[in-house]
Amino acid sequence: MSINKSSISHAASYHEMGEFWDKHDLAELWDHTEPVEFSVNITSERKYFALDIDMSNRVSIIAKTHGISPETLINLWVHEKLSQQP
Repeated sequence: MSINKSSISHAASYHEMGEFWDKHDLAELWDHTEPVEFSVNITSERKYFALDIDMSNRVSIIAKTHGISPETLINLWVHEKLSQQP
């Protein structure tokens, strides 16, 4: 974090900043803010693979029982399998 940046929290680290905002509400400090302009260029690479409808339905059911999305479950399973490969 840059030393010359001002901050409502006056934190010396991102950890301190997180602790500050865990205990404070932005609505209480709104008058201390100022408008800023910035641009965000978020690009995400995704590749889609076809999945048999029966497998897709099973994945959805299993994901729901674990409280996660089917996409997350599939990513976890693929990651697990790939980490077992040499």
